[in-house]
Amino acid sequence: MTVTSSRHQFSSQLFSPKTFSKFPLIILAMSSPSSAAETTTLWAELRHAEPSDVPFIRRMIYQMAEFERLTHIFSATDSSLLSILFPSPPLPPFFSLTPLVLYLSFTSPPVRSSQTLSITQFSIPFPVADPDESDFASPLGDGRCIAGFVICFPNYSTFLPKMGLYIEHIFVREPWRRMGLGKFMLSLVAKKAAELGMGRVDWCVLDWNVNAIEFYKGMGAEVLQEWRICRLTGPSLEKYKDD
Repeated sequence: MTVTSSRHQFSSQLFSPKTFSKFPLIILAMSSPSSAAETTTLWAELRHAEPSDVPFIRRMIYQMAEFERLTHIFSATDSSLLSILFPSPPLPPFFSLTPLVLYLSFTSPPVRSSQTLSITQFSIPFPVADPDESDFASPLGDGRCIAGFVICFPNYSTFLPKMGLYIEHIFVREPWRRMGLGKFMLSLVAKKAAELGMGRVDWCVLDWNVNAIEFYKGMGAEVLQEWRICRLTGPSLEKYKDD
């Protein structure tokens, strides 16, 4: 059923009444402990990122580094991300480094703009705490929150031969997982690649991340056991500078 704001009290860890006082619906996420979980409506918009999204993207990249146990190599800053993600003049999306962000709306569908890739409605369990609520409030002041991101860029297969898309990162913040949002984002990237006549979509997954591997298999992806990543970085790369 649909849950309205008048029926619930909110703790400091839940989306606050003040944040959503002007909206008739309060949409929070994750499973209810009751056997008959209450549900409500969530609108998800995947859109092209803008410079104002950079601080949120950086925080999510760090959260991903924490999950993947790679914080020791994390060095991204707002300024470094801004310069690489938003060059001047702008480059065409999906034929250059392309950041996408996931916005969640708690009322009627958001207004579609030129930045919108897709807007979809979900029915989700109610409620769930988001301890990082204030850190991911929409910079547009519209009561939405930012819950995930994708960064992809073009690659090429000489065997096809066709351009493709490589997904560097796809990430949904922890409180909003297991609701179909990751599938929503990955499906849209794959759809865009197919529409553009590209030959494939590639990405990597850590071998210990069994849940992600099974999720990707469920999406129809083939996990290639016979391939290994080769990488030059840091001093190993720098030594070639003066060769």
